Amino acid sequence: MEYRDETVEQEDFYQMYLDDLQEIVPCTEPEREILLSKAARGDESAKKRLVEGHLKMVLELAADYMDGALSPGDVIQEANMALLAAVDGYREGDFLQSMKERIRNSLEKALEDQRREQTAGEEAAARANVLQEVSRVMAEELEREATVEELAERMKMTPEEIRDIMKMTMDAVAVVSRDVK
Repeated sequence: MEYRDETVEQEDFYQMYLDDLQEIVPCTEPEREILLSKAARGDESAKKRLVEGHLKMVLELAADYMDGALSPGDVIQEANMALLAAVDGYREGDFLQSMKERIRNSLEKALEDQRREQTAGEEAAARANVLQEVSRVMAEELEREATVEELAERMKMTPEEIRDIMKMTMDAVAVVSRDVK
């Protein structure tokens, strides 16, 4: 099995997406108004055309969020889902403004979720490192491995929290071992 860099695969996906978009004709203003009226009454083909006809505009909005924090595929997916929601939820008013706002909000939320996940991962790694160091020090002091309860008492955590950190560490080791093979 040949290994392909994830970045290369993402770039391939992005280029294929751009190529596909070249074949889609954007909605004109008069067409948009007619489609919005039909879509508000539940016409599924009008909704489909509204989505297709605004994909290029969505990509232009999404381009501002392709700074590496999220993969291009994730950015496009979030933006397109927001477009679907904007079309599906449209009843009246300025569709374009509503769509743009929904897309920006969706992408901002995705970025915030990504930051939160990254921070949680960093905090978990830091706890694992502290646990490893405390375990090493206690093993020297006790001249044996410390029990989960002893580690919990020293770290002012519950035994369950210590087990969770140990499990997470073992899971990470298992994933790394699998990837190396």
